[in-house]
Amino acid sequence: MIQIEMKARVRKTIGKGAARTMRRAGNTPAVIYGPQGAPLSLECNTKDLTQSLLSIHRKNAFINLEIDEDGKKSVRHVITREIQTNPVHDNVLHADFYEVSLEKPLVFQVPLKYVGKAKGVDMVGDMTIAKNKVSVSGKLLDIPDVIEIDVTPLDLGAALTCKDLGLTAGISLVSKGDTVCVSISGSAE
Repeated sequence: MIQIEMKARVRKTIGKGAARTMRRAGNTPAVIYGPQGAPLSLECNTKDLTQSLLSIHRKNAFINLEIDEDGKKSVRHVITREIQTNPVHDNVLHADFYEVSLEKPLVFQVPLKYVGKAKGVDMVGDMTIAKNKVSVSGKLLDIPDVIEIDVTPLDLGAALTCKDLGLTAGISLVSKGDTVCVSISGSAE
């Protein structure tokens, strides 16, 4: 899983007026919440926040968020829950972060990447991709960015199901095991 570093400060003021003032100063309001404690109001540099969020857009990633609270620094592991943007100017208005534990298993959607050319396709078959993602469970650091599937050995009439993916140790499948991910159809004539 991708890790990135970000910095934030605890904010003292809350409300619409304070948020507008903060945005004019080049900062974005944010909040961190989760099972580990009470919600905490933060402010992040808008430029750094935007660049960091763009680098992990649509990817399984977590953030090592360094929080400065009156000179006392602490690091929390978070994932993004919601990012509010201005629909006209497309700038970040607010960010919600969810604090996670590195030791407890979580469920994530992991993309599938099909590599190779199936034998059945060489024999005039058609390859049908039925799934582009699967749900897996595991500790945050064990979750892969992508699961590669070699389709080279698939012959005509063959199919590959979720249980055939060959997940690494520490990762368990949440999706139904008999769900077809990819199949080769056609007849040898």
